[in-house]
Amino acid sequence: MKTAQWQADLQVIRQMRLFRNVAPSNLNSLLREFRACDLDEGEILLSPFNRNQFLYLLLDGQLKVYLGSLDSQPVITLKPGDCTGEISFIDNERPSAYVVATEASSVLRLHRESLVGLLQQSPQVMQNLLGLLCERVRQGNQLIINSEQNANIDPLTGAFNRRWLEHVFERESTRCAFNQQPLCMLMLDVDHFKAYNDKHGHLAGDYALCLVAHTLRNQLRPKDSMARFGGEEFVILLPEMSDEEARSIGERLRNSLESVSSFYAPVGVLPGVTVSIGLSQMRPKDSLQSLIARADSALYKAKQQGRNRLCG
Repeated sequence: MKTAQWQADLQVIRQMRLFRNVAPSNLNSLLREFRACDLDEGEILLSPFNRNQFLYLLLDGQLKVYLGSLDSQPVITLKPGDCTGEISFIDNERPSAYVVATEASSVLRLHRESLVGLLQQSPQVMQNLLGLLCERVRQGNQLIINSEQNANIDPLTGAFNRRWLEHVFERESTRCAFNQQPLCMLMLDVDHFKAYNDKHGHLAGDYALCLVAHTLRNQLRPKDSMARFGGEEFVILLPEMSDEEARSIGERLRNSLESVSSFYAPVGVLPGVTVSIGLSQMRPKDSLQSLIARADSALYKAKQQGRNRLCG
């Protein structure tokens, strides 16, 4: 980082979040506390390994924020007028992220020794800084939510994954047992999926799995939970549903896929697929593993009896 000459354009500065609604009479004296610096492309401005003493205001260029590692995808892109380093600037701890100049950039920086004087001169700056901190906390919370959701979602089909299945089973099995309500599971397997991939290609197989997930999802209740169990297998939890009702639902799902003789995909028109289904109902003291084992056994029978059918 190199110090630089800088001529303040008050009209532009007043539009920046940190200085919004600050009285013009205070602005010049406030800006005297800041120093201008230039960053080269690729230069690391903040790092979790180095304590930060400054608040940075981006004047020109672009900064990107990385969590955990510089090899990860950036989580935020900062544009002119944005601030960075405000959290570590205030609490005097190490930054929680990397901030990197992804092109030649210019910043204004304020040393933390000037913080008290700055806030005494302009309560509005303090209010703006608090607003920036609240925004950063909200962004962090949203990143946590997005990360948690991504960890539970199968990226191909958009269905939940096995991790989520474990979580939702604990919740639903406890609720159904407490309310003395039944809980059923359907385990579905796409018939002859290896042959489908061999004949039409793995990309076509991916589209077929998406068709299955979409078709099933559209026919389930909001309280039902569908997860991609692995490969071409899906598991559906049906809370508050008897085995007879679950059997009816399973047959309806099977018929809905059987009726799709072909479908349109980006690679062209593809043949539809059928599914075999195994059904199991929760028993007292059942674990997820024991419920799955019985559904899997019923699924095996459905395959033995010719596929495209439900057993259990």
